[in-house]
Amino acid sequence: MKKWSLLLLTMAMSSSAFAGELVFSSWGGAYQDAIRHAWLTPFSKETGIEITEDTDPQIAKIKAMEDTNSMVWDVVSGGGVGMIRGEKMGLFEKITPDMVDESDIMKPARSDYGIPSEIYSNLVAYSTKAFPKGKPHPVTFADFWNVKKFPGKRTLPNKPETVLEAALMADGVPVNKVYDVLSTKKGLDRAFNKVKELLPYVSVFWSSSAQPVQMLGSGEVVMAFGSNGRFQNGIDNGLPIKMSWANQVPQVGYMMIPKGAPDKAEALKFFNYVAKAKNNARLSEYVSYGPVTNGAWDYIDEKRASRLPSAPKHMKNAVFIDTKWWSEHSKSVTERYLKLIQG
Repeated sequence: MKKWSLLLLTMAMSSSAFAGELVFSSWGGAYQDAIRHAWLTPFSKETGIEITEDTDPQIAKIKAMEDTNSMVWDVVSGGGVGMIRGEKMGLFEKITPDMVDESDIMKPARSDYGIPSEIYSNLVAYSTKAFPKGKPHPVTFADFWNVKKFPGKRTLPNKPETVLEAALMADGVPVNKVYDVLSTKKGLDRAFNKVKELLPYVSVFWSSSAQPVQMLGSGEVVMAFGSNGRFQNGIDNGLPIKMSWANQVPQVGYMMIPKGAPDKAEALKFFNYVAKAKNNARLSEYVSYGPVTNGAWDYIDEKRASRLPSAPKHMKNAVFIDTKWWSEHSKSVTERYLKLIQG
């Protein structure tokens, strides 16, 4: 009996020792905290795979690691634009249906080089001190641009993705026509002119999604265009902030495997874990980002759903970021945008 007990103990220790490891790199802050609570920790407990975290998986860093054969990341996260940019540079492993079961993931979100993980959005938030309850407050993108009706400093991202879409919607372009307009020279000029119009009223072009929350909280700006998840986190922490769902520019978040990843098998196990409806739904318990699996809504109550960008009632006046358009135009449009905001 003792021999069998010893054998079982040895087998258990061996299993644990060879369960594997995984290095996960994302963008820090409340977002990465949420991923840790929702996915990383429970996945590690379930599989025995040890997870190490890192941050700031910029495309330039991924390329540098690959160029020097020094890749240390197994899974990186990012938006669709970054994923497609990395795909074009040959930085990410192709993921086939036999590797990951994506049958429950929304078809429009699927990609050969990344696993959809969540839906997040950029929208308008404002200071409830500057615009107290019962008083007129900004609601739409047009209101964000209306400095006469809603005076005060604003903040915008230092990257053009989502800003140009918002600018055109503020200028009266219907949701279903935004990319048709943006795809013409006249339409692109129209978007840039709309941004230019707002320049005197922009206090800061933010580089970190935590900045607009901090600036609203401190009173440095009266309204901001930024991440719904970051704003919600600020609200939950008692900051005088309110969001408007009247307009939004949502996008899909992805997880990718860089080429040369030391632990590809463990990464694929993690992807299959995240792609299960119940697990995918869990992220929204910790950050207000929507699920990408159809079955996830069975695990999300109405109160939580009301905080998520992909809730049906929030999608009426939303324009999903077109990653294909941005992959084709990102370089020239970004250069033009930086030149504009840097004066």
